[in-house]
Amino acid sequence: MASRLADTVSPYLRAHADNPVAWFPWGAEAFAEAARRDVPVLVSIGYSTCHWCHVMARESFADADTAAEINRDFVAIKVDREEHPEVDSAYMAAASAFTQNLGWPLTVFTTPDGRPFYAGTYWPPQPHPPMPSFRQVLAAVHEAWSERRADVEGTSAQLAEALASLGVSRRGADALPSSDDLAIAAGRLATLEDVEFGGFGTAGSRLDIPKFPTVPALRFLQAPLIAETAPEASAVALRALDAMIASPLRDPVDGGFFRYATRRDWTVPHFERMLTDNAGLIDVALDAGKDAVAADIAQFLLDTLQQPSGGFGAAQDSESWIDGERSEGGYYARDAVDREPLEPPAVDGKVITGWNGLAIGALARAGLRLDAPALLDGARRAADAVLESNVAPDGRLIRASLDEIPSRAPATIEDYGLLADGLAALAAATGEVAYAVRARQLVDDIAPLVRADAGGEAVDASRDPVLAAQGLRAPADESDGTHPSGRSALASAAVSLWLLGAGESYRALAETLVQQGAAASIAQPMAHGSLLRVACSLATPPRQLVVVGGPSDPLVAAARRMRTDVTAIVSAAAASAFARAGFELFEGKGAVGGVATAYDCRSFACRLPVTDAALLDAAVES
Repeated sequence: MASRLADTVSPYLRAHADNPVAWFPWGAEAFAEAARRDVPVLVSIGYSTCHWCHVMARESFADADTAAEINRDFVAIKVDREEHPEVDSAYMAAASAFTQNLGWPLTVFTTPDGRPFYAGTYWPPQPHPPMPSFRQVLAAVHEAWSERRADVEGTSAQLAEALASLGVSRRGADALPSSDDLAIAAGRLATLEDVEFGGFGTAGSRLDIPKFPTVPALRFLQAPLIAETAPEASAVALRALDAMIASPLRDPVDGGFFRYATRRDWTVPHFERMLTDNAGLIDVALDAGKDAVAADIAQFLLDTLQQPSGGFGAAQDSESWIDGERSEGGYYARDAVDREPLEPPAVDGKVITGWNGLAIGALARAGLRLDAPALLDGARRAADAVLESNVAPDGRLIRASLDEIPSRAPATIEDYGLLADGLAALAAATGEVAYAVRARQLVDDIAPLVRADAGGEAVDASRDPVLAAQGLRAPADESDGTHPSGRSALASAAVSLWLLGAGESYRALAETLVQQGAAASIAQPMAHGSLLRVACSLATPPRQLVVVGGPSDPLVAAARRMRTDVTAIVSAAAASAFARAGFELFEGKGAVGGVATAYDCRSFACRLPVTDAALLDAAVES
């Protein structure tokens, strides 16, 4: 039944369409088929740029004998973790009951009603004691299901009960972190620095320890409040960035960064390149004053990841074909001339809503700072593509699309928050109010669905419907991993709208979201960098700059150099449009005497308008 995957929107699933395994895509149909046949379900989860997913596919899923065993004894489901993050999170939690070596590919065995009873990651085609072969695992699971059904169902019931409790967040609202709290958290984070090689780790430990960019943590340390109150901690971010720039983690040809280094000294990269990492590193480089690095990463996004539709693909693979064989990293080991005749590694063209929001915001800020219209155009194209293809007929966001074909997966809070935040940044950089209005609508749509009841349970009405019907839910893990969590993203979007003058209700929303995670964030800053950066924005009076003028005006050039919470470049007509749309920051702001005019505002109270670029330059450091 390869045709079940052939027309999905996931390149990962499409790559398995020709497998002899009779895969189902994620959905209720597969579980209904398992109930009809009275067999367990094999759920295989991965993503298109996952190296070991490719390996297991070649070794096992493409093997006719293995496939026959799967088809006879199981109903098999293939899941793209990037398309269905809640499904991945729920089953990853289940897998943790059976193995501590978590990762992808992830294989989970469930009852026909979806309750997991056994799980693991990669299994080889031949046993390597103590690791069994994949077919040995299949045989053992089948034997347990056939001969010891009561034990299997008992395990699944106990595990389902435990997973249900993991999905509930029981907490009240904490106090909003103070400046002192945030400085302490930054100091705590700085103690984790690998002082030998930069980044986070332990100096003197083994070299064969992976090291990641950890963008959310770096962004927290770069917050202006931390730079002022804890400069020693803030300097950790610059040292980490410098180490990454000088290391093999950065592609010397096009400037993009690889997913992670497999060694502490930033060498031996894992060669996949993610949209999330690179979008985040644009902002890290901009804040560090590394404009050329930011420009290089941005160009990588435009040249490599941007799809014909305008949206950005999720990642570029680590593997490619060289001399008729699959090679991991071989393409990237070549210089620009030697790469020319080679086919580059494939790009997963799946346009994920929230991840595109990250890229849109980063490109908008880079385009504004660097006076790079091409970056702004790239951000516009992505925004328009997502708003065209990743929106259902009833106006709800969906998680992803491929070749402008929408996925059936619902958008997450992360998608709403990240896209809204990106659109707000694009509105400020381009002066196009429609993006700000759409950002506000997205926050207004999702905010009522993210609430805290009397017991402190986080409620997300965008939950995956199949998991919900099975009584399963993802753990209430709201940490910021490679990019902001849903809660952090929504809080950041709310702050962005407040800074544009959308109203105090948006600040109140951000405060509530930050308060709910404050204690955990202060205690574990490495896991909550994005939320802590939002907390920094709430702990200091905002500085907003509105410039009414054309992009080539000297006053605009001076404004680009200023470090503010928000800088908006608008025409006189656009300023009026923002004001009419309810963004009060723009109220009464026009071109004085018909010439470009800047309004430097602190906590929404604006200084006298400035028309002289020299006077605005003098205010840069004030």
